[in-house]
Amino acid sequence: MNGKKLISVNPVNGNVIGEYARHNSRELSEIAAKAEKDQNDWQATAYDKRSSLMMKAAENLRQKIRIYSELITTEMGKPIVQSRAEIEKCADVCEYYAEHAKGFLSNENIDTGAGLSYVSYSPLGTVLGVMPWNFPFWQVFRFAAPTLMAGNGILLKHASSVTGCALAIEDLFRDAGLPENLFRVLKLGGSEVATVIENPVVKAVTITGSVQAGKAVAEKAGAMLKKTVLELGGSDPYIILEDADLDAAAKICAAGRLINGGQSCIAAKRFIVVKQVIKEFENRFVAEMKDKKMGDPMDEQNDLGPQASVSLRNDLHRQVLRSIGEGAECLLGGEIPSGEGAFYPPTVLARVRPGMPAYEEEIFGPVAAIIEADNQQDAIRIANDTAFGLGAAIFSRDIERAAEIAEIHLQAGSCFVNDMVRSDPRLPFGGIKNSGYGRELSWFGIREFTNIKTVFVK
Repeated sequence: MNGKKLISVNPVNGNVIGEYARHNSRELSEIAAKAEKDQNDWQATAYDKRSSLMMKAAENLRQKIRIYSELITTEMGKPIVQSRAEIEKCADVCEYYAEHAKGFLSNENIDTGAGLSYVSYSPLGTVLGVMPWNFPFWQVFRFAAPTLMAGNGILLKHASSVTGCALAIEDLFRDAGLPENLFRVLKLGGSEVATVIENPVVKAVTITGSVQAGKAVAEKAGAMLKKTVLELGGSDPYIILEDADLDAAAKICAAGRLINGGQSCIAAKRFIVVKQVIKEFENRFVAEMKDKKMGDPMDEQNDLGPQASVSLRNDLHRQVLRSIGEGAECLLGGEIPSGEGAFYPPTVLARVRPGMPAYEEEIFGPVAAIIEADNQQDAIRIANDTAFGLGAAIFSRDIERAAEIAEIHLQAGSCFVNDMVRSDPRLPFGGIKNSGYGRELSWFGIREFTNIKTVFVK
């Protein structure tokens, strides 16, 4: 940020690509009032009408996929192929809720012996969304599609560095035919979020971000008795057992570590390998990571672009150096390349132990931590030895054994077997422990910002 303006910088070369005037307090109040008015009209709009407009939003996403994907890549450095996939996923979630919202929120009759008793779902009102820069479209659509289809309105406080993406989404919903002020972007800094939460128009808050930011939002919203959903990051463990297909596991683990430049809450971060196969896995994994190409994110041949900013890249490098200084072995990467931009190479740290940043902290970048486990029980213990609980994965040819570990023993909101952790509109998404609470997606997500009401008729 620079004075009264929000600044967007291209992480490839450091060039300023956008400057945006911040909203003042009067403007924020006016936006909130207009949002409330349009939300009142929207909740009275039939599901079929809402559905047709959400389908139009999906159509708009696909029609302008080149424009939107290039905007994402320019503002935060994601490889262009991944940016296009992000836009496609946003279109998918719009279509999913356009098709299913009515069923998810239909009245549910409950047999109580009364003449009639049922549960209904009605919108809470206007929801404040505080969103991060790493998936500048998907993070918004992940909560916006179900929240809007439930009849709510949205005020979006996006990360300052992707204000261009935020405003593009605002225009997209208007162009789809949604009420002009039903979805509005608030151009402000993080320190001003508390004031917005205080506004009586805001009935609930959702945030995807750091633990510190989540605690601040939850504290303020709690003081105002307003509902919150928090998704606060993770340090996802991937367990590799002695009977795993090591070639497949190495390939999937490398992809899971490098997706979005490693800048994902559900990226694979800690690779916990039983000692019988750790050397074999390390060799295969390093080869996979080494094979990935880093460079201009607009070049479709590149797998890895820059980190989102030079400051974030430098913070990441300090975590790597501290871990090496405390005894970790660097098998690949670990050095800042020469030249401009926020680039950082695929990096693999072995012999990672408790106390090291690579073990204890969330590593938000293309850095993998390999941790040795004595056996299955020890691997589970290490996997759960974290303050986070967002995602986890386990690799084994014994599907029944792996599924039991995923279901019963791993402390996370999403557990995958022989695949990388990802979100899917059909499945609930969220975490436990310091990864937050509440759920997005599926029917669980659309009901988070509704009044789940009991109606009893004698």
